[in-house]
Amino acid sequence: MLEDSSKVSVVEPLISNHIESAKDFAIHHISPFVKQWDEEQFFPIDTMRLAGKYGLMGVLVPNKWGGAELDYHAYASIIEEISIVDPALGLSIAAHNSLCTNHIYLFGNDQQHRRWLKKLAQGTWLGAWGLTELDAGSDARGMKTQAIKQNNQWILNGQKNFITHGASSDVAVVLANAFVEGENKGITAFVVERGTKGFLTGKKDDKLGMRASETAEMIFDNCCIDQGNLLGNIGEGYNQSMKILEGGRVSIAALSLGIAKGAYRAALDHAKKREQFGRRIIDFQAIAFKIAQMATDIEASRLLIKNAAQAVNINENPAIPVCMAKLFASETCVKVSSEAVQIMAGYGYLKDYPVEKYYRDSKLCTIGEGTSEIQKLILSRKLTREK
Repeated sequence: MLEDSSKVSVVEPLISNHIESAKDFAIHHISPFVKQWDEEQFFPIDTMRLAGKYGLMGVLVPNKWGGAELDYHAYASIIEEISIVDPALGLSIAAHNSLCTNHIYLFGNDQQHRRWLKKLAQGTWLGAWGLTELDAGSDARGMKTQAIKQNNQWILNGQKNFITHGASSDVAVVLANAFVEGENKGITAFVVERGTKGFLTGKKDDKLGMRASETAEMIFDNCCIDQGNLLGNIGEGYNQSMKILEGGRVSIAALSLGIAKGAYRAALDHAKKREQFGRRIIDFQAIAFKIAQMATDIEASRLLIKNAAQAVNINENPAIPVCMAKLFASETCVKVSSEAVQIMAGYGYLKDYPVEKYYRDSKLCTIGEGTSEIQKLILSRKLTREK
């Protein structure tokens, strides 16, 4: 049985309301424009800001900073519901919440919370997160961006690539190697506001899928920021990032689940209506077996995501369940969307029908926030070290 994520216990009305709010937002403010935004590769920043009024931009942030103060179960359900309608907007909302906003929330001090969190949680400001570089993708420690301390300021130089909201963000968390008196003290996190001299926008990427979610370069050319923009302590940036990615991978798994559900529903509906050789195609075993396998893999993904969300909620060795959920759900959404195209045949290959977009969007899920190969690497290392 494919569980509807909106069916939440009556003892959790607040969570249920937020999930219903996400569904309402997706139906009324995203659904009518999905095809247009995808074709034009248009990033609907005004729609993103509107998401803040629906409580979708600070899902994990406490109420006192303008957030919804929900847990990862609710957060995953919200991302899933948006992604069923448009994975690209699901990706953008996930990146804003999980990466930039959550990094500031988890590792910022009170002053930094007051300075940035409310604007991010309410959607007044849009966030970006700068870890990846051209030569530092899976190997994050290979980054070349530098932050050199001069008196009570930091001078940033370098370039970040494949950054969600890299051009339109109002603020970005940026990871760089921190140099103090000429000595590299390790990867460190900084917050950089748009408009800061030397913070530049580079090339916007032209992508296969997720085209309504902006991806662009961020360039730092003698970008000067104050000591108060340092997140946590010098040298803690790498470990902070790995913690942030644990939560982020739950959201990518939820995004994957939304894609798989959307493709599955479209294919199932088509299979029930389409007739060939005098029979509905769903009555042919070849198609029926595909539907059965798709449904099974989707349900397995849902259960793995539920397990991962709980592990993050209670902070109980979340790396293994999170990597399992991200690995399985992302590979499942590629497989399910591919099968959906196959079931719909020629119709599935046309842009007039939704499954070709699910198919294009799905591939990012096996790449973003750690490739499938990196998930397997993490899992193999952790599992083989366990007694």
